Amino acid sequence: MDKLSVIITGATGMVGEGVLYECLHHPEVEKVLVITRNPCGYSHSKLKEIIHTDFFDISTLGVAITGYNTCYFCLGVTSLGKNETEYTRLTYTMTLNFASTLADLNPGMIFCYVSGAGTDSTEKGRTMWARVKGKTENDLMKLPFKKVYNFRPAGIRPFLPLKPSQTFYKTYKYVAWLFPLMELITPNYVIGLKDLAMSMINAALTGYPKNILEVKDLKILANPGKK
Repeated sequence: MDKLSVIITGATGMVGEGVLYECLHHPEVEKVLVITRNPCGYSHSKLKEIIHTDFFDISTLGVAITGYNTCYFCLGVTSLGKNETEYTRLTYTMTLNFASTLADLNPGMIFCYVSGAGTDSTEKGRTMWARVKGKTENDLMKLPFKKVYNFRPAGIRPFLPLKPSQTFYKTYKYVAWLFPLMELITPNYVIGLKDLAMSMINAALTGYPKNILEVKDLKILANPGKK
């Protein structure tokens, strides 16, 4: 594939910030547009930023979001404290509205959606968030993108030099020792944020035979030459 021109959402969250950082430092990424409710805090010659509060409707952005060949949708909310109607609105409806607009404006785009381990592709399981995520994945793959990849990370080990501005980083120092142990005992459950970000970049650059990528797939994509 030609060099990547990417749109990133969720850049003020841990995963989105990691993807943004790697994109800004990757030679095959030509330009980056961050669509965000609040400034991402980064400045770079590749980077443009649009402050936009309504992610249910990005049609007003028009030409500003055309001419891109990749989207990394890293925006998401927890299901804790939310009923199914509210969680569906903030997860399924918002994501599909956003993606549908991009598909209309950039039909040759690759769309990469950060989902989660345990997502229910059947949409019929007992776990509410897993059903909603499953429906989101399934309906994204029906849109007229060039390709849709659904990334299902589980435990994510962060890396510096990300900004330690989020609540997670304030507590990470107390649990950092757990990650090497988890990677030893459950290697298909834990992935480093750098590897997750690189797997997303490489999916757009080289492709992958699966639409749904579990942690073991992410590690293969992140380090394609590693056995």
